[in-house]
Amino acid sequence: MTRPTVLLSVALISIISASRTHAQTDGAPSRITPQEIDAHLRFLSSDLLEGRAPATRGGRLAEEYIATQLQAFGVKRGVGDSSYFQRVPIDVVKSDPATIKVTASGKASASLRFTDDVVVWPGSATDASSAHGELVFVGYGAVAPEYRWDDFKGTDVRGKVLLVLVNDPPATADEPNLFGGKAMTYYGRWTYKYEEAERRGAAGMLIVHTTERAGYPWHVVVNSNSTEHRILPRDPSLPAPIGVRGWITDSAATALLAQAGLSMTDLRKRAESRDFRPVSTGIIIDATMRNSLQHMSANNVVGVVRGIDPKVRDEYVAYSAHWDHFGIGPVVNGDSIYNGAADNASGVASVLTIAHAAAEGVKPRRSQLFIFVTAEESGLLGSAYFGEHPTVPVSKIVAALNMDIVPLNGRVRDLNVTGDNKSSLGPALAQLVKSEGIRISPDAHPEQGHFYRSDHFSFAKAGIPSVSIGGGTDYMGRPAGWGLAQSEAYTAHRYHQPSDEYRPDFDLCGATQLAEIVFRFGQSLGNARTVPTWNQDAEFRAARDASRKGQ
Repeated sequence: MTRPTVLLSVALISIISASRTHAQTDGAPSRITPQEIDAHLRFLSSDLLEGRAPATRGGRLAEEYIATQLQAFGVKRGVGDSSYFQRVPIDVVKSDPATIKVTASGKASASLRFTDDVVVWPGSATDASSAHGELVFVGYGAVAPEYRWDDFKGTDVRGKVLLVLVNDPPATADEPNLFGGKAMTYYGRWTYKYEEAERRGAAGMLIVHTTERAGYPWHVVVNSNSTEHRILPRDPSLPAPIGVRGWITDSAATALLAQAGLSMTDLRKRAESRDFRPVSTGIIIDATMRNSLQHMSANNVVGVVRGIDPKVRDEYVAYSAHWDHFGIGPVVNGDSIYNGAADNASGVASVLTIAHAAAEGVKPRRSQLFIFVTAEESGLLGSAYFGEHPTVPVSKIVAALNMDIVPLNGRVRDLNVTGDNKSSLGPALAQLVKSEGIRISPDAHPEQGHFYRSDHFSFAKAGIPSVSIGGGTDYMGRPAGWGLAQSEAYTAHRYHQPSDEYRPDFDLCGATQLAEIVFRFGQSLGNARTVPTWNQDAEFRAARDASRKGQ
């Protein structure tokens, strides 16, 4: 054996042994403990796994580890009863930094510096990518009939490079609920903006970045998009992809527009009105890059614990967490391994302990489905693939409970439940934890669009009532504001950084608390006489109705 193989074998044996030592023998569920979560978390975020990038050696180790754990717990194979692995085809596109060139001419002249001024990447898996066309400012790039909003007004933008603002048009005093009020809608998410550009035949798109409106600093954009990209093979029925996608810093966009006699401040103000029309800048953008391609695959890992009621055992409560992170990337403070301890080895560790408890405990009426998805950091690819190719009928999945970053600083008095206001899941969970003195706190930053940034969104798009359940910021034994300060420090200094790594001083009592809550919630849904429903105004209700009709 090679040394890494020996280390992996020893780690697997020791962790399986540790997780088994606390199993109860009286038929009660296996107790979820900080020690078991710690064992999974320590291994999954170790340097041995090299940051768990999909379709890499480290990613394959993570997949095998999760499957091995499920098998040891007694969780059955969830892919056709014959495998734990659902193959997800992934095209890996890597642009040569030496060939990435973005220039502007016409009414403005500039060579935009890659990663300092812009971050661009291919719109599809091709050997070369380019976008050559006039830069047209299209406001927020939104076409939303329900809000009587259209930023394009019939303007032909075929072959143009679009400049667009991130997030939604802001609400006003007269319309406080415009585009969800303070909360971001899908129209504000960068994925929607690229999709709209493709529907309109644009050659490329640059999104203007500000930390406040994007919800994360520029270095997150750089680290997430400046190396290789992983995408699902393109559906041939979709419109042709735009040649170049990217972000531009606010300062670079402001300076470029100023050369053409345009004010970024004025354009932002104009974009806040329904009367806004696209603005031709006279600036010609020429973006080119050469790419290398690899057609690869990674795996979603799926297991199932069968329910006991023949009438509803073919219905499922799903638990999910993404196992991937960024692998090996740009060096920061001498470290290039993006271990992703909090994001999301912590969620995987928690769902593994839930699967262990589910397999050894009293089974509910409905079955329980455990989905560890790949390539979340690449754009929710694994969960999107599962939503399009479910291993069980999507109409039979009654709810999806996602875990993405769990408390590592102790127990909390509140939960952060993304999507709690979109279905009956939110009130049901609030009722479950109320007797314990725990509450669901409102989203502290609804403008950042967290609902569209984790895997529960892919399940929601498929019509499944879905939430992502995490800890809040009100920590037991800590002063007011301490938890929020910790969260903000993580976002600023460790989120998508090599410094998001395992620490032996993690207080995993909070992770255990949350895992127990999610486990009990899933059990209650598995035994309930009725199934969760979308709210009347939820944008995914129609997809649920369609799946029910087609079953």
